[in-house]
Amino acid sequence: MDAFSRRSPVIRATATGFVLLWLLIAAFPFVWTVWGSFKVEPDFFSRDTWWHAILGTNTARLTGDAFTGDGYYGAWVTTQFWRSTLNTAIITVCVVVISLSFGTLGGYALARSTARYRFVILIAALFFRAMPDITLVSGYLLPFFQLNIWGYLPTAIIVLVALNQPFTLWMMYSFFQGIPRDLDESALVDGCTRFQAFRLAIVPVMWPGVITTGLFAFLLAYNDFSVTGLVLSERNQTMVPKIASYLGQIQSEGNVMFAVAAVVSITIPIFLLVMFFQRYLVSGLTAGAVKG
Repeated sequence: MDAFSRRSPVIRATATGFVLLWLLIAAFPFVWTVWGSFKVEPDFFSRDTWWHAILGTNTARLTGDAFTGDGYYGAWVTTQFWRSTLNTAIITVCVVVISLSFGTLGGYALARSTARYRFVILIAALFFRAMPDITLVSGYLLPFFQLNIWGYLPTAIIVLVALNQPFTLWMMYSFFQGIPRDLDESALVDGCTRFQAFRLAIVPVMWPGVITTGLFAFLLAYNDFSVTGLVLSERNQTMVPKIASYLGQIQSEGNVMFAVAAVVSITIPIFLLVMFFQRYLVSGLTAGAVKG
């Protein structure tokens, strides 16, 4: 019998109540947004009563049904939100691959290095990561304009990699610090080169760290607004700036429901991704890789 089951019924009921309350508070905004995305604006943003959004009173009056997919059609087809989704996918994949490639090699080198400058490199990376994004982005604008490359996807990739690299470097450094040096030394004794030791002995046990770091790198690029909003043209917008543009046109075009539908569309993939990789988000899976 575990410790929780041995507690008094009052404590168990209180703990369960707090958990259910937290789940309700956390899940309600998303559930409400998903429900409202199938309504028209007068229902979802009704100032009279919430029952309009629940029952779809105006939605039924305007479309003949209590639910409608006009918001999704308007976002994905009329305003071509799929282009922003494709741009986001390209940027996200490139940022994750480049950041993880350099972060993994750099983190491994720093974790195994005994040089004094290792500390200086790590502190410098931490300093640049702590700076506001807008501070670093402003330094890129003039070269981008002079080289006539502003507004294209590679510009956003360059800046996001520069912003994300210190974080991936620190994350991978921490994970490699948790991998016993005995693995490297055993491989070197067996005749492997340093890179072969890394590839054959370290890579098989480092995947939890890579997946965790890659997921955070993915979220940074996927949810970014400040960088992509500044260095990309309107034609090459990613999803988050595109949603902001819907809200900016609310008075003239009334397409706020496009934004609601788009928000639901970009949130579901994140939820599924986290649920799929949640079992890998543990940094201590390498414990016990070397016994005795």
